[in-house]
Amino acid sequence: MGFEEFVEERLDGLLRYATVLTNDPHLAQDIVQDVLLRAQQRWDGIDAPPSYVRRMVTNEYLSWRRRAVRRMVPSSHDVLDALSPPEADPATAYDERDAMLGRLATLPRKQRAAVVLRYYENYSDAEIAAVLRCGTSTVRSQISRALATLREAPEPEPLIVSIKAGAPE
Repeated sequence: MGFEEFVEERLDGLLRYATVLTNDPHLAQDIVQDVLLRAQQRWDGIDAPPSYVRRMVTNEYLSWRRRAVRRMVPSSHDVLDALSPPEADPATAYDERDAMLGRLATLPRKQRAAVVLRYYENYSDAEIAAVLRCGTSTVRSQISRALATLREAPEPEPLIVSIKAGAPE
């Protein structure tokens, strides 16, 4: 069997095989083309062309992957991006803040004050007790009850403002 006959019979199968390997039809075509060019140069020395050429496609794919990794040299910007944590969407922080403010609004006033003084103002139990005019054990129980209520609270409904078109009724 000559090289041209082999290519006519096996090209579609080699392209399908390379496409499955690479998951990219364009890369598969490049790999098969390179392999067939090299195979044509030594065609007379190949004993079992179908298995040999398929092995060449596999080896070319594997070596291409190694070469591609070596070709990708990260820039200093890429390295810094990889080291820094991904930035969150700023809108998410506002949504979370609004949801927390909605939950805090459901608490009794003393519990809300204790939570805000502890987690927003970073006050100690003694400082909170002085502001609320109660004992430190009362502060701890107020915060404990408030946190339990906040954990059990359902997600508040988002505030939706509807705007009607036209003149007011």
